[in-house]
Amino acid sequence: VQLQASGGGLVQAGGSLRLSCAASGTIYSINYMDWYHQAPGKLRELVAGITSDGSTTYTDSVKGRFTISRDNAKNTVYLQMNSLKPEDTGVYYCNADLVGADGAGTVVAGIHWGQGTLVTVSS
Repeated sequence: VQLQASGGGLVQAGGSLRLSCAASGTIYSINYMDWYHQAPGKLRELVAGITSDGSTTYTDSVKGRFTISRDNAKNTVYLQMNSLKPEDTGVYYCNADLVGADGAGTVVAGIHWGQGTLVTVSS
């Protein structure tokens, strides 16, 4: 089971980006999926989360600017980021609480992390 994040890049302040994170492999179910942000020199922080039934949560600094969504058929979570600010710069990581199986067919369960995608917002 792997999570692959994509969509990062360089954008001017006020611009938009859409991040994607796809879970691949043998997946039986995914509970919640989250996006985290790690600014340079700082700890990783939760940005937004979404449950399997579509309930969402956001940290205050992104409310009204970011939207998290998911496509359960594709095991993919998205983060639409609008009105980007320089302080949004950093690496964005996705994670998912899932149940799946490894290559040997052994059941794996718990939180899996993607590799991160870099977002740079210039002023």
